Amino acid sequence: MSASQAGRRGFEPHHPLFFIVMKVVAITKSSPFYGEITPGADLVAVNGHPVSDEIDFHFYNTEDKLRLDFFIDGKKKIIKIDDAYACGDLGLEFEKTKIKICNNNCIFCFVHQQPKGMRRSLYIKDDDYRFSFTHGNFISLSGMTEADFARIIEQRLSPLYISVHSTDDKLRRCIFQNEKLPRIIPALKKLTSNGITVHTQTVICTGINDGEHLERTIEDLALLYPGVSSLAVVPVGLTKYRKRLPDLRSYSGKEADQIVKFIHKTQKRFQKLIKTRFVYAADEFYLLAGRKFPPLSEYEDMPQFENGIGMARQFITGFNRRKRWLPGEHSAKLRIGIVTGRSAERFMKSAVMPAIDRIRNLKTSLYVVDNEFWGDTVTVTGLLTGGDILKRIRNNKQDVLLLPPNCLNTDDLFLDNLTLDEFTKMVGCPVLTGSYDLVKLIRRAFEMRNS
Repeated sequence: MSASQAGRRGFEPHHPLFFIVMKVVAITKSSPFYGEITPGADLVAVNGHPVSDEIDFHFYNTEDKLRLDFFIDGKKKIIKIDDAYACGDLGLEFEKTKIKICNNNCIFCFVHQQPKGMRRSLYIKDDDYRFSFTHGNFISLSGMTEADFARIIEQRLSPLYISVHSTDDKLRRCIFQNEKLPRIIPALKKLTSNGITVHTQTVICTGINDGEHLERTIEDLALLYPGVSSLAVVPVGLTKYRKRLPDLRSYSGKEADQIVKFIHKTQKRFQKLIKTRFVYAADEFYLLAGRKFPPLSEYEDMPQFENGIGMARQFITGFNRRKRWLPGEHSAKLRIGIVTGRSAERFMKSAVMPAIDRIRNLKTSLYVVDNEFWGDTVTVTGLLTGGDILKRIRNNKQDVLLLPPNCLNTDDLFLDNLTLDEFTKMVGCPVLTGSYDLVKLIRRAFEMRNS
């Protein structure tokens, strides 16, 4: 029975073991439940609706009058609130939701291209529609039940981000290596016809789902616009850890150039037909092709920014708009090292470094880091390890080092589990990170040295 079905039938919880529940791990002192329940209590229902995660909790607690059903040490406890709006934040912190794991075996799955000994989170194959809604993670719709679709529609979990890769179902099942993968177009129609907005991606592999297959995928998905709101075309990412995996190769510069030309031609046609460019090529294709990035306006409302679509252009445009705030000189001699990946080298040297190098008393060194850990086919800054950066800046003599923001996670850990504190000690100078605004980082470096 789905949560929505149970709620409509007047759900009455009897024992938590029969339901997915939410375990309370902390309660703030300002919470109306403080003193009423303790950490370890299981929240089973809100206003008669069973709850399994924070999406359920927030969806069903929007009414002024609330009834919450808890189980504490196997005993039921009901708490009613007559004026929830006056209470503000209910002050409950719950145990983290367990992620629904992918049951596919994609031919280019990045999880399978990693060595042993990395941090545990890097081996998680997420295919959870809830995290697609809350974090923009791409999902396959594999393993989705009718109850899942019903919940998405009822709770308006929109937008969602879906990996299509091909609208040819036979080819798609081959790419995902899952013969039970449901048909993609009917699934998308089910969502979009019920008001759910979808952003899609196709990771293309040479000779597999590019060429005429890519053309068909683009056309099929564009027919579902505006429900299917955008499509990202992304090149396959390959590491050196591919033993016993399908034989794939990276795109050449010439092939990348042809793909970009095709995408631009298709965008112009869609602008006339549906008033949007709809399909976008990943920044990596422009870098591989040695092409300039399109103007920022051509990325429209940046629907696929976190997927590497328009990220480089926004960085360059943002720097150009703010570079007038760079000082003409520093009061004393200062040495700043700027770390970047191989893919960003060209535009960093041409569009960024000349403006920084004009600052008097400032000496800058651009450290372009080769990715020895994953292999030379991986060139983006987001996959740089602390170890590879340390190798590149060996014998560092900088006063301040600037790191790209996406090579650390929220816990300040590099991909190889090196902490920022450990890295800073090894470098022997202050390290600044955490902003796509390079001008702001440089000004922070100046302030640090002047204080």
